[in-house]
Amino acid sequence: MKLYAMQCGVIYTDKSVLIAGAASQEFNIPVPYFLIEHEKGYVLFDSGHNQSTVNDIKTLPQPILDAVCPGELEGGFVLDALKRAGVKPEDIMYHICSHLHFDHAGGIGLFPNATYVVQRQELHYAYVPDPFMKILYLREDFDKDVNWLFLDGYNDNRYDLFGDGKIIIYYTPGHTPGHQSLLVNLEKNGPVFLTVDSCYTLENLDGLLLSSLNANAQAAINSLQTIKDLQKRGVKIITGHDPDAWLGVKKFPEFYE
Repeated sequence: MKLYAMQCGVIYTDKSVLIAGAASQEFNIPVPYFLIEHEKGYVLFDSGHNQSTVNDIKTLPQPILDAVCPGELEGGFVLDALKRAGVKPEDIMYHICSHLHFDHAGGIGLFPNATYVVQRQELHYAYVPDPFMKILYLREDFDKDVNWLFLDGYNDNRYDLFGDGKIIIYYTPGHTPGHQSLLVNLEKNGPVFLTVDSCYTLENLDGLLLSSLNANAQAAINSLQTIKDLQKRGVKIITGHDPDAWLGVKKFPEFYE
């Protein structure tokens, strides 16, 4: 089994968005997604921005542009990246959605044979989010007639995707009500936990520090504690938007195995 880290683009924002109370500082953060080559098929974990955004960033709503100022990397669009990896859209067996914010869910519907794995509560919330979260959901990304597989929060926590202990979906709410993260148990490199937005940076994790954008602060702290417990047990943690830690992550064509 192989784990490839890929990058859709960069978001130009302020550190205080990722770490509540931090001194104002320009923070240029990566927008990652991941491809897993499992023995039974390819799994995509998130997919970055949608095609229209990649073609013209100004198609995003102005509040997003004002708040986070996203930018694209050449070739960062998910279909372009998969093509470089020799993977066709129809080869994707599962597309796991950490959550449905615009910088994570742009590839939903692009993979005709895929099952799209999402928390039921996340899809519900995406249609009727809290006002402060509304600008981060683009209905065009998730309002799709696809083959959804709905997970039910803690009832389905640690969902074993293939039943072999290799790809485990953790329910990690807080940032959004239906956020989920991924544990990938690799033979050579050992376990890797992909936090996505349940833990933006290693600084959030080290100090159990909240970000400035949470649907539920207590749930976010609980999720950080879950990640910290995994870290103490020797699991490699790859955070969601840490510009410094991302420099040390192997990126495609390199991989973890």
